[in-house]
Amino acid sequence: MAEAAGVQHGEGYALAHLDDLGDGYGFRKVRRGLDVTAFGVNAIVLPPGVETGFHFHDTQEELYFVHRGAVEIEFGDGSVHSLREGSLARVDAATVRKLRNVGEQDAVYLCAGGAGGYVGRDGRVPEGETQRVRRVDDAPGERA
Repeated sequence: MAEAAGVQHGEGYALAHLDDLGDGYGFRKVRRGLDVTAFGVNAIVLPPGVETGFHFHDTQEELYFVHRGAVEIEFGDGSVHSLREGSLARVDAATVRKLRNVGEQDAVYLCAGGAGGYVGRDGRVPEGETQRVRRVDDAPGERA
């Protein structure tokens, strides 16, 4: 595997800055960049006013950690919770959820997941959902 620029590997460890793992918005592949094998992990950079769209997983439980910004997490039951910098949320695999950046700056959050170890891509969108990421103002039924 090609090493990302700026990623440092030593005997039994790897180090990187978020910017070493990509630029722009979307996923930064932490697992791939740092050779994590025991669980899945990505950092997500979400611009203001953008949400992920609802999704769930077949087997993978997820843990979210908000590093920077203001994020809301909405569950399939309609409940909405604010996550500020330093907040954590654990979500069962089958629980439908989406995250949105409700702040005025880019939000950065870490998402780690697995089911007794690393699970490949098992995320799915609920029936009727067509987009994984969208601007909040483009989302049908969103509150003003």
